[in-house]
Amino acid sequence: MLKNYLKIAFRSLWKYKTNTFISVTGLAIGVSCFLLLATYVLHELRYDRFQPGSERIARVNLFYQSGEGESVYIAMTPTAVAPVFSREFSEIESAARIYPYSADGSVSVQYNDQLFSERKVVFADSSFFKVFQYPFVEGNPATALSQPNSVVIDQTTAAKIFGKGSAIGKSVKMNERLTLQVTGVIKDVPSYSHLKFNWVGSYSTLPRSKTEAFDSANDFSYVLLKPNADLKTLQAKVDRYVSKNLADPRNPSFKVRLELEPFHAIHLYSKATNGTEASGNYKYIYILSGIAVLILLIACINFINLVTARSAVRAREVGVRKVIGALRMQLFGQHIFESGMITFVATAIGFLITMLALPGLSSLTGKVLDLGVWPALSFEVTLFVLFLVITLLSGAYPAAVLSGFEPVKVLKGTSLSSNSGGGLRNFLVVFQFTISMLFIIATLIAGQQLRFIQNKNLGMNPDQIIVLDINSGISKSKLAAMKGELLSNSAVRSVTASYDSPLNVQGGYNITAADKPAGFGMNITAIPVEKDFVPTMGMKLVTGENFNETDIVQATQDSFQLRSYAFILNESAVKGLGWTPATALGKMVNMNGRQGKVKGVAQDFHFRSLHEKISPIAIMPEYDFFGKMLVKVTGREASEAVQILEKSWKSNFPLRPFEYHFLDQEFEEMYNAENKVSTVLEIFSFVTILISCLGLFALIAFIAQQRTKEIGVRKVLGASVTSIVMLLSRDFVKLIIIAIIISSPIAWYFMNEWLKDFAYRIDISLWVFIAGGAIAILITFITISFQTIKAALMNPVQSLRSD
Repeated sequence: MLKNYLKIAFRSLWKYKTNTFISVTGLAIGVSCFLLLATYVLHELRYDRFQPGSERIARVNLFYQSGEGESVYIAMTPTAVAPVFSREFSEIESAARIYPYSADGSVSVQYNDQLFSERKVVFADSSFFKVFQYPFVEGNPATALSQPNSVVIDQTTAAKIFGKGSAIGKSVKMNERLTLQVTGVIKDVPSYSHLKFNWVGSYSTLPRSKTEAFDSANDFSYVLLKPNADLKTLQAKVDRYVSKNLADPRNPSFKVRLELEPFHAIHLYSKATNGTEASGNYKYIYILSGIAVLILLIACINFINLVTARSAVRAREVGVRKVIGALRMQLFGQHIFESGMITFVATAIGFLITMLALPGLSSLTGKVLDLGVWPALSFEVTLFVLFLVITLLSGAYPAAVLSGFEPVKVLKGTSLSSNSGGGLRNFLVVFQFTISMLFIIATLIAGQQLRFIQNKNLGMNPDQIIVLDINSGISKSKLAAMKGELLSNSAVRSVTASYDSPLNVQGGYNITAADKPAGFGMNITAIPVEKDFVPTMGMKLVTGENFNETDIVQATQDSFQLRSYAFILNESAVKGLGWTPATALGKMVNMNGRQGKVKGVAQDFHFRSLHEKISPIAIMPEYDFFGKMLVKVTGREASEAVQILEKSWKSNFPLRPFEYHFLDQEFEEMYNAENKVSTVLEIFSFVTILISCLGLFALIAFIAQQRTKEIGVRKVLGASVTSIVMLLSRDFVKLIIIAIIISSPIAWYFMNEWLKDFAYRIDISLWVFIAGGAIAILITFITISFQTIKAALMNPVQSLRSD
């Protein structure tokens, strides 16, 4: 029987080659898209769960707010948190601090006469490998970080720097100041870890290890709970400790909290800023999961549509087989077998497409995606389940329809007409194009929002600004010398420096004012800068003036107590302090011990992502540490300016690799997640439309074939080609219009929810839905026009002779 099934199936599939090709192509694309998106979703869901006992690990986040000022919620904590928690709370088995040494850029590493630039460098307590269990290739995790000046590296780094031999005991120089000895080598950290590092040095190497203070937040603190310890119970104890020891009785309006966040929830659900990497978004997991299922469903719908449309052609075959004794279950099995053959071929092709497309998806998402993210045998099981589900989902109904024909009616010539099963087919076509319309509208709105972000006035001009990482510091005299040297060339317009990137300022301070009552305070972001920062960045002053040499002299006194500062506040800071720009000038303020006067008020500018509203910020000249050098160049001579910069850099920093980027590139990278979502929507909009149009193309071909005689009669009676084209097209256009009406409110709801993540966003316009509908109708008409025109141009004599 199996041989007979195979023979009949092959003949049928070969007879309708176009139909078979479209079915296989649609299903293969659907399977591939499902597997690609499932791999990405699984990668995101597995974040940090590879750690043994990950459910017992928590990160400590810091929340603080002064009065009615902006609240701050960050992933970084003071140096005292981890050691104090270890001593104070019996629920904690171990705790570790992590200091991001390369947070502001690259770190230079020297081994013998070789120089390397490293970006994933952290320093951690000796308890780090108790809290986190990374597999060691060389060394002892219990003692690897127990001594100062020791470092553990991953396998890739060890091979890159030390070659094939053992790395243990070898020494490197980091940033020209630290000599570190390798005490361990671990396997590479998986890409689905929010803690990504190639180097982890001993925390005791750093001067900060000698102090336990609560006055600044620059560490990441993690705790490992004892088995059976309850996180909520521990949180309650932490709250009581903070209330007793960290609250300021002189300022009752000041709020502070240390919050424990489950380790495995950090990547997708954390609301804390300043994390080790940009957080994911659980909403995108739902979106991509939905896309994967919908594309697969559309491919199955295509197959159902094509088979049911073909049922009229195969009715007589079924009738003859029933008359000669074939049972309904046998016929049902035959058609399920045919569906299984198509599904098997489509699944195999889909798997090959997946393997070829994974590198491209990795590049698109910025993730290292491969099938290794799937647990053992789960991928193979998923493929088998997909095969079964698709076979049954797409084959069961057509098989039931075909096997249920009554032989007497069929052989009398009363077989299914072209409209048989039309209700279901119409529903499925509407469903397909509703999904396609959702993708089209979502793509248009996402693209519009991204263009809005890219073209929004930031209050500063990041164009043609080259950024150099100088996170190991630069002296005031050397900065002045480099600045003078660079400005002597016409390709360089201005030079300045700052603590943070101007597009991602993170420093949190508290500001008080002499004319405010005791206990008043307001949270404010601040950025220490070189004196020409404001004009270099193209910021506009509402009132006041920029810093001058006198301000620099006063702010760079050797004794901190003798220093006097000039501040430029933005409009939001002035408003928060209850002033106007005019009255703010000359006001005495104190910001974390830095006393001085307001010298100017800057127009509000975006110093973080457009996901956040502009908040108060202060700009102050302070030369103790600069992380970034900013060089404004002329557009026509940018390449020449880079060469000048490189020459100056190598002259001043011969042991540091020369690395640079343009500030506008940094701005674009801030919206990587949104750009990726927009690109994914564009790609899968195309895929859904392609699959839907393939099905529509085959469907109109079958319907045109079934109406051959009708078309011939109409032409004999004088019908024009245009009227016949409209006759065959209008029903499908009606279905597309219904799909547009259904999809528009759904698309509006979901995209409006997506836009809520932006503090600055577009309003969804009516034209988006009109444009989306026009695109769908145009695509539909182009798809069906070939077959309808072909049918309309057919010779009526041949049409009326056809059987």
